[in-house]
Amino acid sequence: MSSYDAVDREPDGSFNRDTRYLDARITADGRSGWPVESGRYRLIAARACPWASRAIIVRRLLGLQDALSVGLPGPTHDERSWTFDLDPGGKDPVLGIERLKEAYERAVPGYPRGITVPAIVDVPTGGVVTNDFKHITVDLETEWAALQRGGAPDLYPEPLRDEIEEVSEANYRDVNNAVYEAGFAASQQAYEEAHDRLFAQLDRLSERLQTRRYLVGDTITEADIRLFTTLVRFDPVYHGHFKCNRNKLTEMPVLWAYVRDLFQTPGFGDTVDFDQIKRHYYVVHTSVNPTQVVPAGPDLAGWITPHGRESLGGRPFGDGTPPEREDLSQTQTQSHTPA
Repeated sequence: MSSYDAVDREPDGSFNRDTRYLDARITADGRSGWPVESGRYRLIAARACPWASRAIIVRRLLGLQDALSVGLPGPTHDERSWTFDLDPGGKDPVLGIERLKEAYERAVPGYPRGITVPAIVDVPTGGVVTNDFKHITVDLETEWAALQRGGAPDLYPEPLRDEIEEVSEANYRDVNNAVYEAGFAASQQAYEEAHDRLFAQLDRLSERLQTRRYLVGDTITEADIRLFTTLVRFDPVYHGHFKCNRNKLTEMPVLWAYVRDLFQTPGFGDTVDFDQIKRHYYVVHTSVNPTQVVPAGPDLAGWITPHGRESLGGRPFGDGTPPEREDLSQTQTQSHTPA
């Protein structure tokens, strides 16, 4: 999410995340001033970032590739912005910009806050519409329904929304954000408080997932996607880099099986790039890792081993179907053709 290793902290040394976003909603009826239109918007979502990876997964599962193009910044950047250094000439081929900061400043001249991903950009104006990561995925699941593929799963079923949000709020506070609170803590007390909260919640999740395949209901939902993008980074990054080291994920059998189950599901593991993930955290966070040395491990072979979670039942896509594979390495050079 954050554009650089610029960390806000409270006086006690605890990490404080800036959650003031550009929060316009892109809606089916255009009530917000931003109507859903195929080809009008571009999702900017670095594969290194867990918050952006949620949007990449949802876009894939729902089959929105033709309706919503994607731009993929590289995993490393400087204090100014995420950059498009993976693209030919170092420019996004649709927006024609080198830095995501340019799209923020077209929306808000002199934009004063962090340049974060995911962000959805209005292609005609070149300005960011929203970088509110939570609303982005929920709106893709609901407001963009008319443009979803045939067989798209219902990732945010109406009868389960309250439970999805209740479970996800606890996970955001005590897992998704807690790893950052541990990693960026500037005092022993702040670190230990975040570390202990994190593992207490992981223990509760292990208990919850002992007898159920997915977090809410019997299909994959928004709740699983939000948790997956943190868990998949746990051993490569958070265990060592952020000192979340009571256990590795591979030492927590239920969660290790759960995340492998999702990883092996189309739309999840095929969006993950472990090299980009490691380079982002270990190179960009110089206050945590001043040498910028990127670790060689861990061994990734275990990700494709049998997980045995099928015995718990559940239907990954419910009444829907698996998504088609998308080669994200090719999206860098694809042109943008509005429908």
